Amino acid sequence: MNSSTILVVDDEPQIRRVMRTALSSHGYAIVEAPNGEEALKKLGAERLDLVILDMNMPGMDGVEACREIRAVSKVPIIMLTVRAAEKDKVRALDAGADDYVVKPFGIEELLARIRAALRRAPGKTGEAAVVAKELILDFDKRLIQVRGEAVHLTPKEFELLRELALNAGKPVSHKRLLQAVWGPDYGEQTEALRVMVNQLRKKIEADPANPKLIRTEPWIGYRFMVPEESGTTPSARDARR
Repeated sequence: MNSSTILVVDDEPQIRRVMRTALSSHGYAIVEAPNGEEALKKLGAERLDLVILDMNMPGMDGVEACREIRAVSKVPIIMLTVRAAEKDKVRALDAGADDYVVKPFGIEELLARIRAALRRAPGKTGEAAVVAKELILDFDKRLIQVRGEAVHLTPKEFELLRELALNAGKPVSHKRLLQAVWGPDYGEQTEALRVMVNQLRKKIEADPANPKLIRTEPWIGYRFMVPEESGTTPSARDARR
Protein backbone atom coordinates (compact mmCIF):
# COMPACT_ATOMS: atom_id res chain seq x y z
CA MET A 1 0.00 0.00 0.00
CA ASN A 2 1.31 3.46 -0.89
CA SER A 3 2.24 5.45 2.22
CA SER A 4 2.75 8.82 0.53
CA THR A 5 0.65 11.69 1.90
CA ILE A 6 -0.63 14.32 -0.53
CA LEU A 7 -2.02 17.74 0.36
CA VAL A 8 -4.77 18.79 -2.07
CA VAL A 9 -5.35 22.56 -2.08
CA ASP A 10 -8.41 23.78 -4.00
CA ASP A 11 -11.22 26.16 -3.11
CA GLU A 12 -13.83 23.97 -4.84
CA PRO A 13 -15.14 21.21 -2.51
CA GLN A 14 -16.23 19.09 -5.48
CA ILE A 15 -12.73 19.09 -6.93
CA ARG A 16 -11.24 18.10 -3.57
CA ARG A 17 -13.84 15.35 -3.17
CA VAL A 18 -13.15 13.87 -6.61
CA MET A 19 -9.40 13.97 -6.10
CA ARG A 20 -9.67 12.50 -2.60
CA THR A 21 -11.68 9.56 -3.94
CA ALA A 22 -9.42 8.96 -6.94
CA LEU A 23 -6.09 9.28 -5.13
CA SER A 24 -7.22 7.34 -2.07
CA SER A 25 -8.21 4.44 -4.31
CA HIS A 26 -4.58 4.30 -5.45
CA GLY A 27 -3.26 4.11 -1.91
CA TYR A 28 -2.39 7.74 -1.20
CA ALA A 29 -3.27 9.37 2.12
CA ILE A 30 -5.04 12.68 1.47
CA VAL A 31 -4.98 15.93 3.44
CA GLU A 32 -7.15 18.83 2.23
CA ALA A 33 -7.04 22.62 2.39
CA PRO A 34 -9.51 25.08 0.81
CA ASN A 35 -7.02 27.94 0.34
CA GLY A 36 -3.38 28.95 0.51
CA GLU A 37 -3.49 30.09 4.12
CA GLU A 38 -4.83 26.72 5.29
CA ALA A 39 -2.30 24.95 3.11
CA LEU A 40 0.55 26.63 5.00
CA LYS A 41 -0.97 25.54 8.31
CA LYS A 42 -1.24 21.95 7.05
CA LEU A 43 2.35 22.09 5.90
CA GLY A 44 3.45 22.86 9.44
CA ALA A 45 1.20 20.26 11.04
CA GLU A 46 1.45 17.28 8.66
CA ARG A 47 4.27 15.22 7.22
CA LEU A 48 3.63 15.66 3.50
CA ASP A 49 5.19 13.97 0.50
CA LEU A 50 3.59 16.10 -2.23
CA VAL A 51 1.30 19.13 -2.68
CA ILE A 52 -1.30 19.54 -5.43
CA LEU A 53 -2.06 23.25 -5.57
CA ASP A 54 -4.77 25.07 -7.54
CA MET A 55 -3.44 28.18 -9.21
CA ASN A 56 -6.63 30.26 -9.05
CA MET A 57 -8.00 30.68 -5.53
CA PRO A 58 -9.46 33.67 -3.68
CA GLY A 59 -7.22 35.35 -1.15
CA MET A 60 -3.73 33.87 -1.34
CA ASP A 61 -3.63 32.39 -4.84
CA GLY A 62 -1.71 29.29 -5.84
CA VAL A 63 1.35 31.12 -7.09
CA GLU A 64 1.78 33.04 -3.84
CA ALA A 65 1.11 29.90 -1.79
CA CYS A 66 3.66 28.03 -3.89
CA ARG A 67 6.30 30.66 -3.14
CA GLU A 68 5.51 30.52 0.58
CA ILE A 69 5.71 26.72 0.63
CA ARG A 70 8.92 26.63 -1.38
CA ALA A 71 10.54 29.12 1.01
CA VAL A 72 10.35 26.59 3.85
CA SER A 73 10.06 23.17 2.20
CA LYS A 74 11.38 21.09 -0.70
CA VAL A 75 8.15 19.07 -0.91
CA PRO A 76 7.20 18.44 -4.58
CA ILE A 77 4.44 20.78 -5.82
CA ILE A 78 2.15 20.14 -8.78
CA MET A 79 0.16 23.20 -9.85
CA LEU A 80 -3.34 22.96 -11.32
CA THR A 81 -4.43 25.63 -13.77
CA VAL A 82 -7.42 26.13 -16.07
CA ARG A 83 -5.24 27.90 -18.60
CA ALA A 84 -2.75 26.43 -21.05
CA ALA A 85 -1.08 29.78 -21.70
CA GLU A 86 2.71 29.67 -21.60
CA LYS A 87 2.87 32.65 -19.21
CA ASP A 88 0.84 30.76 -16.59
CA LYS A 89 3.13 27.75 -16.84
CA VAL A 90 6.14 30.02 -16.48
CA ARG A 91 4.59 31.70 -13.42
CA ALA A 92 3.98 28.33 -11.79
CA LEU A 93 7.50 27.06 -12.45
CA ASP A 94 9.13 30.35 -11.44
CA ALA A 95 7.21 30.21 -8.15
CA GLY A 96 8.82 26.86 -7.40
CA ALA A 97 6.35 24.32 -8.75
CA ASP A 98 7.85 21.05 -9.95
CA ASP A 99 5.15 20.41 -12.53
CA TYR A 100 1.73 21.62 -13.69
CA VAL A 101 -1.48 20.05 -15.01
CA VAL A 102 -4.05 21.93 -17.08
CA LYS A 103 -7.73 21.46 -16.20
CA PRO A 104 -9.64 19.47 -17.23
CA PHE A 105 -7.24 16.55 -16.85
CA GLY A 106 -7.50 12.77 -16.74
CA ILE A 107 -6.74 11.03 -13.46
CA GLU A 108 -4.21 8.76 -15.18
CA GLU A 109 -2.23 11.80 -16.30
CA LEU A 110 -2.28 13.23 -12.79
CA LEU A 111 -1.22 9.90 -11.28
CA ALA A 112 1.69 9.66 -13.72
CA ARG A 113 2.85 13.15 -12.82
CA ILE A 114 2.52 12.36 -9.10
CA ARG A 115 4.65 9.24 -9.49
CA ALA A 116 7.26 11.16 -11.45
CA ALA A 117 7.39 13.98 -8.88
CA LEU A 118 7.72 11.53 -6.00
CA ARG A 119 10.53 9.69 -7.78
CA ARG A 120 12.44 12.95 -8.24
CA ALA A 121 11.87 14.13 -4.67
CA PRO A 122 15.04 14.45 -2.57
CA GLY A 123 15.53 12.20 0.41
CA LYS A 124 13.41 9.27 -0.78
CA THR A 125 14.68 6.09 0.81
CA GLY A 126 13.61 2.54 1.41
CA GLU A 127 13.48 1.38 -2.20
CA ALA A 128 15.68 -1.71 -1.86
CA ALA A 129 13.15 -3.96 -3.52
CA VAL A 130 14.59 -7.46 -3.92
CA VAL A 131 17.48 -9.34 -2.35
CA ALA A 132 17.67 -12.89 -3.67
CA LYS A 133 20.37 -15.42 -4.46
CA GLU A 134 20.45 -14.57 -8.16
CA LEU A 135 18.90 -11.09 -8.20
CA ILE A 136 19.47 -7.88 -6.22
CA LEU A 137 17.49 -4.73 -7.01
CA ASP A 138 18.55 -1.77 -4.87
CA PHE A 139 16.82 1.29 -6.26
CA ASP A 140 18.31 3.69 -3.70
CA LYS A 141 21.82 2.84 -4.89
CA ARG A 142 20.71 2.22 -8.48
CA LEU A 143 22.33 -1.19 -8.15
CA ILE A 144 21.16 -4.13 -10.25
CA GLN A 145 22.96 -7.44 -9.81
CA VAL A 146 22.14 -10.65 -11.63
CA ARG A 147 23.89 -13.83 -10.52
CA GLY A 148 26.55 -11.77 -8.74
CA GLU A 149 27.32 -9.51 -11.71
CA ALA A 150 26.41 -5.84 -11.92
CA VAL A 151 24.05 -5.10 -14.81
CA HIS A 152 23.91 -1.77 -16.62
CA LEU A 153 20.43 -0.48 -17.44
CA THR A 154 19.53 2.57 -19.45
CA PRO A 155 17.58 5.22 -17.50
CA LYS A 156 14.30 4.12 -19.09
CA GLU A 157 15.03 0.43 -18.47
CA PHE A 158 15.73 1.29 -14.83
CA GLU A 159 12.44 3.19 -14.46
CA LEU A 160 10.53 0.37 -16.13
CA LEU A 161 12.04 -2.26 -13.83
CA ARG A 162 11.40 -0.11 -10.77
CA GLU A 163 7.75 0.48 -11.67
CA LEU A 164 7.25 -3.25 -12.16
CA ALA A 165 9.15 -4.27 -9.02
CA LEU A 166 7.37 -1.77 -6.78
CA ASN A 167 4.11 -3.37 -7.90
CA ALA A 168 5.40 -6.92 -7.58
CA GLY A 169 2.81 -9.65 -7.96
CA LYS A 170 0.30 -7.26 -9.55
CA PRO A 171 -0.44 -6.80 -13.25
CA VAL A 172 0.64 -3.33 -14.38
CA SER A 173 -1.10 -1.98 -17.47
CA HIS A 174 0.67 -0.97 -20.67
CA LYS A 175 -0.60 2.58 -20.25
CA ARG A 176 0.64 2.94 -16.68
CA LEU A 177 4.09 1.64 -17.58
CA LEU A 178 4.35 3.88 -20.63
CA GLN A 179 3.36 6.96 -18.65
CA ALA A 180 5.65 6.09 -15.74
CA VAL A 181 8.66 5.69 -18.04
CA TRP A 182 8.04 8.01 -20.98
CA GLY A 183 5.67 10.55 -19.44
CA PRO A 184 1.97 11.42 -19.28
CA ASP A 185 1.69 12.13 -23.01
CA TYR A 186 2.32 8.45 -23.76
CA GLY A 187 -0.01 5.51 -23.30
CA GLU A 188 -0.63 3.87 -26.65
CA GLN A 189 2.91 3.06 -27.80
CA THR A 190 2.77 -0.58 -26.74
CA GLU A 191 5.29 -1.71 -29.37
CA ALA A 192 8.00 0.51 -27.85
CA LEU A 193 7.16 -0.94 -24.44
CA ARG A 194 7.33 -4.51 -25.77
CA VAL A 195 10.78 -3.85 -27.24
CA MET A 196 12.07 -2.44 -23.96
CA VAL A 197 10.63 -5.32 -21.94
CA ASN A 198 12.45 -7.74 -24.25
CA GLN A 199 15.70 -5.80 -23.76
CA LEU A 200 15.21 -5.87 -20.00
CA ARG A 201 14.51 -9.59 -20.00
CA LYS A 202 17.77 -10.23 -21.86
CA LYS A 203 19.62 -8.46 -19.04
CA ILE A 204 17.96 -10.00 -15.97
CA GLU A 205 16.28 -13.27 -16.98
CA ALA A 206 18.13 -16.60 -16.90
CA ASP A 207 16.14 -17.62 -19.98
CA PRO A 208 14.71 -14.53 -21.74
CA ALA A 209 12.62 -16.73 -24.05
CA ASN A 210 10.87 -18.21 -21.01
CA PRO A 211 10.76 -15.32 -18.54
CA LYS A 212 10.17 -16.03 -14.86
CA LEU A 213 10.58 -12.49 -13.47
CA ILE A 214 8.77 -10.27 -15.98
CA ARG A 215 5.68 -12.09 -17.16
CA THR A 216 3.32 -11.00 -19.90
CA GLU A 217 -0.31 -10.40 -18.95
CA PRO A 218 -2.14 -10.80 -22.29
CA TRP A 219 -4.12 -7.71 -23.31
CA ILE A 220 -3.24 -6.00 -20.02
CA GLY A 221 0.48 -5.44 -19.47
CA TYR A 222 3.20 -7.10 -17.41
CA ARG A 223 3.69 -8.57 -13.94
CA PHE A 224 6.93 -8.77 -11.93
CA MET A 225 7.32 -11.94 -9.88
CA VAL A 226 9.61 -11.96 -6.85
CA PRO A 227 12.09 -14.88 -6.84
CA GLU A 228 10.94 -17.53 -4.37
CA GLU A 229 14.16 -17.34 -2.34
CA SER A 230 13.92 -13.55 -1.99
CA GLY A 231 14.93 -12.29 1.44
CA THR A 232 12.89 -9.10 1.17
CA THR A 233 9.72 -8.24 -0.66
CA PRO A 234 9.55 -5.22 -2.98
CA SER A 235 7.37 -3.18 -0.64
CA ALA A 236 9.24 0.06 -1.16
CA ARG A 237 5.98 1.99 -1.32
CA ASP A 238 5.37 0.86 2.27
CA ALA A 239 8.91 1.66 3.37
CA ARG A 240 9.21 5.24 2.17
CA ARG A 241 8.49 6.61 5.60
